[in-house]
Amino acid sequence: MIPPSLRLQVAQVLATMALFLAMLWVNEQLFRWLEFAPGINWIYLPAGARLLCTLLFAEAGAVGLLLVSWLVSFLLFFPDDPERAFVGGILAALAPWLVYRGASRAWGFQASLGNLTPGRLLVLALAYSVASPLLHHLWFAWRGQDNLLQGFLAMFAGDLAGTLIVLYGIKALLVLLHPLPSGRPH
Repeated sequence: MIPPSLRLQVAQVLATMALFLAMLWVNEQLFRWLEFAPGINWIYLPAGARLLCTLLFAEAGAVGLLLVSWLVSFLLFFPDDPERAFVGGILAALAPWLVYRGASRAWGFQASLGNLTPGRLLVLALAYSVASPLLHHLWFAWRGQDNLLQGFLAMFAGDLAGTLIVLYGIKALLVLLHPLPSGRPH
């Protein structure tokens, strides 16, 4: 028999993968024309899914992100560059997990994200939107790639825009589904 905690973690990994793929599909439909370079967009909704799933599911979210990042990196973004696909998948999962760990120690979390104020969500979005391109571009620099500043700025802007859209969208949805009593700030 499979322990319930393992079933829950597997469900969280699969939910993370499904949300990421859904956000990637929506991003491709709406914002394909805003691609700066393969894997770098001026609006990138999957970035929001990365941070959201890590906030909600912790390590299970990070594992789901690693698996789905490898899937799309190897099959979609970089099929001819296995090194970039492999390392890029690790960095894509590592950045939101590091932000989650730091924020979790500072603020603690509820599974509903209820204790995350709009201001804290903004801090998390900014931290993640710096961490992910920073990790990626440090690796790009190590590989000797050019146009690092332009790529960093595009990835930062895209990750920030996508993360804000997803996080504040989910936060608004939670408020609509579970309104606070009158007089309490959201």
